[in-house]
Amino acid sequence: MDKVTVMKDIDELHNTYCADCLVIQQLRKERGKPGAHRFCIEACSIGEKLQFLGEELLKVYSK
Repeated sequence: MDKVTVMKDIDELHNTYCADCLVIQQLRKERGKPGAHRFCIEACSIGEKLQFLGEELLKVYSK
């Protein structure tokens, strides 16, 4: 994957699923921003995809 493709994929995922996520809005009220962020990292399927794309982006930059 090249840098531009990975960045477009990340932006598309974020804009489609994360920008208006009702789960995150509720978790921020209940647990605060760190708790909501922890949910994204550990339990959200979109968060997993974003982590994978982030690792791919790191591979591109380390070449």
